[in-house]
Amino acid sequence: MAKTVVGLKIILVDSEPAIWRRLLMPGSMTLHDLHETIQAAMGWDGGHDHAFELDGTAYGDPDAGEDFVDSSTITLDRIVKSGTTEFSYTYDFGDNWEHAIVVGKSRPAVAGQLYPACVDGAGACPPEDCGGMPGYEELLAILANAKHPDHREWKDRMGNDFDPEAFSVEDADTMVAGCFDRKPG
Repeated sequence: MAKTVVGLKIILVDSEPAIWRRLLMPGSMTLHDLHETIQAAMGWDGGHDHAFELDGTAYGDPDAGEDFVDSSTITLDRIVKSGTTEFSYTYDFGDNWEHAIVVGKSRPAVAGQLYPACVDGAGACPPEDCGGMPGYEELLAILANAKHPDHREWKDRMGNDFDPEAFSVEDADTMVAGCFDRKPG
């Protein structure tokens, strides 16, 4: 049972309009748990390496071949107690999807509330392996131009109903719930 909850806002850096998610996380959860939650809430597939940058230290999977501190060794409560108000998360070192994480205040968990939870957000998640934010901007320009030579190919890949502004908090929270055996807070 969660005792404290930390509010976090995850913002995909350089997205315009902004692509973001608001999460409520038990303070006892680790950066590794946060990685799993971000993957689910944003809509990433999870097939690439990642790292958190926090006070000059890189946290991630130490088996990834990088010089990371194990992300399962630091809790969100510890981050809040350190006074950190913002840190970063990078997913896919090829596409370099950078996320700013804004740390809210810790507060008591609400009885009956399920955690972790995605409680708000905006914007569809960009597709994996499209070249990071510059590639995504190019992709959106292609999708908006029916005369572009790659328009049909990308429409077929993305689906005719792809809407870059679409976001469903219910769908995102369902994906988060699928990653964790959520128990009432």
